[in-house]
Amino acid sequence: MVKRFFNIFNREIAGLHQAAYLLGFFAICSQVLALVRDRILASQFGAGNTLDLYYSAFRIPDFLFVTVASIVSISVLIPFLIERLEKSEEDAKEFFDTIFSFFFCFMIICGVVAYFTAPYFMKLLFPVFANTSSFGDLIQLTRILLLSPIFLGFSNLLASLTQIHRRFFIYAISPVVYNVGIIFGIVILYPIFGLSGLGFGVVLGATLHLIIQIPFVISQKMLPRFRFPIKFDLIKKVILISIPRTITVSSNELAKLFLISYAALFATGSVSIFSFSLNLQNVPFSIVGMSYSLAAFPTLTRLFSSGKHSEFVEQMIISSRHIIFWSVPISVLFVVLRAQIVRTILGAGKFNWDDTRLTAAALAIFTISLVAQNMTSVFVRSFYSRGKTKIPLLMSVLSAACIVGFSYFLIQIFQTNFLFRDFVESLLKVSGVPGTVVLMLPLGFTLGIFVNLITHWISFASEFPSYSPPVSKTLFQVGGASVIMGYVAYSFLYVFSTIFNTDTLFGIFMQGFSSGVCGIIVGIVVLYLLKNEELKEVWGTLHKKIWKAKIIVPDAELQ
Repeated sequence: MVKRFFNIFNREIAGLHQAAYLLGFFAICSQVLALVRDRILASQFGAGNTLDLYYSAFRIPDFLFVTVASIVSISVLIPFLIERLEKSEEDAKEFFDTIFSFFFCFMIICGVVAYFTAPYFMKLLFPVFANTSSFGDLIQLTRILLLSPIFLGFSNLLASLTQIHRRFFIYAISPVVYNVGIIFGIVILYPIFGLSGLGFGVVLGATLHLIIQIPFVISQKMLPRFRFPIKFDLIKKVILISIPRTITVSSNELAKLFLISYAALFATGSVSIFSFSLNLQNVPFSIVGMSYSLAAFPTLTRLFSSGKHSEFVEQMIISSRHIIFWSVPISVLFVVLRAQIVRTILGAGKFNWDDTRLTAAALAIFTISLVAQNMTSVFVRSFYSRGKTKIPLLMSVLSAACIVGFSYFLIQIFQTNFLFRDFVESLLKVSGVPGTVVLMLPLGFTLGIFVNLITHWISFASEFPSYSPPVSKTLFQVGGASVIMGYVAYSFLYVFSTIFNTDTLFGIFMQGFSSGVCGIIVGIVVLYLLKNEELKEVWGTLHKKIWKAKIIVPDAELQ
């Protein structure tokens, strides 16, 4: 029994759809736990000062993770490891040990520096908190959270091996245990240690995220060990590749840092509103975009490195079509059912109706960019798989600059132009709610993300002209069906409001759920009548067990 249990963890998942759906399933599990986490936080604290401090404390650790820890990111290491594994396991082990040794030393040094400089940077980033009695708690929580990028960085190092060997089950379950640790911190540790307990929960989750990777790595005899002196010729090659990626990722993190710092200048709770809505839109992003891009990346790398460029483009087309198939309808449903979603997930305890309305409006704006985020995620990995890191770098920096610029100017317009403010508040049904200026931040974010998508698409399509026609066809079909689906779902909201008591949690949930189901059914019928290929392929995968589903051609050739 025990052996069979561990065989589940070590099962190899070969095909794109199988891997993507497995990752998607556990992404759902992880995101459900994340929603439970956010509901507990919203219920216990509301959109107020405590949660503003909590989310603000992540800024330096998150930035450390996307900069320093990106040296051992999966997208950087996989091409190097594949190349060395094809030569010999000894060569791969030497490379792995060297990266581990360098990362350990570098990360510890950066962590110590961040620990002592945290008060200065937090005062600069969040001057509103600097003059309050809670600033000490903010610094202490920030310092505790500095442990999380260290553990998550090591976990990503090990995860590069599990990805290469297609052990997606191990990689997929890591975020699940991560959120378990955070929830444990909220429920158990917070009553004991106060705000620091929330930080201890995050560190516990990061530790579990690392531990889950270790058994498989040991079984492959690849558990890293210190190797001195460090061979800096190997490190140099990795850093030259990782620096563009680091700037690419950190530019987006810097943009979010700017948005959250700006939100702290608004009404109390604005940071929480922004963070809650961003977390909610991250649910479909993690389930769809990250699942497909992570599942496709190893195959894209192998296909291009072996010179199979036509198969490479075909794999990109398949991934993009299915991302559109899932992303566009989800975006439409999130916009239509935003109030029901937010009230069901967060509407409890100290999270009041004004908090709900603002978060729902921000969520609607965020989710408009969902398809752009998901598509960009695949485009970026397609460039990385070809060793091209400068193009995503330039485009991401441009996107980050647009996010910051758009947000700043939208705020100025919103605060000075009453006609524009009334239009936005009426459109999103938040008239009379204080603090609506925070909605300009997700709007600026969304506009910047679309700039990122457009530039990536144009660049990729200019190299591979056969990419756009089939993807555009899917976008047209799914977009049309989604508009009809959204209209039906919106119409049924009024029908079900007369059937269910919307003053109760159950009634709100059933109103949104039933309306969504009606819309989805109509959307499926429309796609069926259009003879949509993605609908057929999804059914062909879902009606079988994932590990018995037919493997798509590009992966089958790599067996």
